[in-house]
Amino acid sequence: MKKFLIVLAMAFTIACVNILNAQSVNKVGTTAAQFLKIGIGARAIGMGGAFSTMGGDINSIYWNPAGIAKINDREATFDHVDWIMDVNNEFAAFVMSIPDFGTVGGFVTVLTMGDMPVRTVDEPLGTGENFSAGSFSGGLSYARNLTDNFALGLNVKYVHDYIWHESANSFAIDIGALYSIPILNEFRIGASISNFGSKMKLDGIDIQQITTVGAGLGNQLNSNLEVEEYDLPLTMRIGVAADVIKLENHRLTVAVDAVHPNDNLEYVNAGAEYGWNDLVFIRGGYKTMFLKDSEEGLTLGFGLNYRLLDALKVQVDYAYEDFGRLKNVHYLSIGVKF
Repeated sequence: MKKFLIVLAMAFTIACVNILNAQSVNKVGTTAAQFLKIGIGARAIGMGGAFSTMGGDINSIYWNPAGIAKINDREATFDHVDWIMDVNNEFAAFVMSIPDFGTVGGFVTVLTMGDMPVRTVDEPLGTGENFSAGSFSGGLSYARNLTDNFALGLNVKYVHDYIWHESANSFAIDIGALYSIPILNEFRIGASISNFGSKMKLDGIDIQQITTVGAGLGNQLNSNLEVEEYDLPLTMRIGVAADVIKLENHRLTVAVDAVHPNDNLEYVNAGAEYGWNDLVFIRGGYKTMFLKDSEEGLTLGFGLNYRLLDALKVQVDYAYEDFGRLKNVHYLSIGVKF
């Protein structure tokens, strides 16, 4: 465990240095695998993406993997995001608690879109061919409560982007910590680093070309076009949350996250969740506050927990996000606890 903590601390420090060394200018469009920035979980989005401190939820895998250490049984979820421009993002995960070991899990994210016609300079209306593009990420998670109030978590994942005949691959880790303080019912502090990994570079048959060298027929040489490497969208989150009201049938939680990405300026996410009898939930929040030219903003959501059997509980969550000139985005999550 000591070795694990040392490695985790070193990785966290290195990632923080990489982020803080980034220029304090807008660097939009300078990283690959942008689908990794699409928020996961309708509950989290309903709270404005302020979720780095919300332990005990399977969707913490995305926001702060330390949060799954608070899960005491087995849990599975499927999330669907009706993203902008007819793009769909699907997420599925499973976690289980193992006594005296911790919480382990796995997750998969798949981004898809419809086929598009191949257009060239000579045939701008299309060649008759179609091409596809999309992204995939999958990995394993581990989290553990080191004390009653302190937890650490880690994701190890594979990232894959593709477009037509080209693709790019990377391996990355997410690390996080969650600390609870027994004041204001429960006050929590969370911190996480997401997408710390190798750069991505497209490769495929369209990168390859044949070059003729010499007079006349000359010699034909195989060569590759020069393609740039791009970093993953490294993101650091630091958040606080508190259950300002916690009664037998009523709970009100407020949360705030400060976010520092490596491809944009800093911003703040804030949100709240009201729960009645641990059955019905209403949520609201605001994303990317203080970020200039952001299209994201108001978020709203609701949830319903229903126990079908003594050992089976179903959770359904929905969230709406205002996306400015890009209209809106809808999120749907269905989870089971058993």
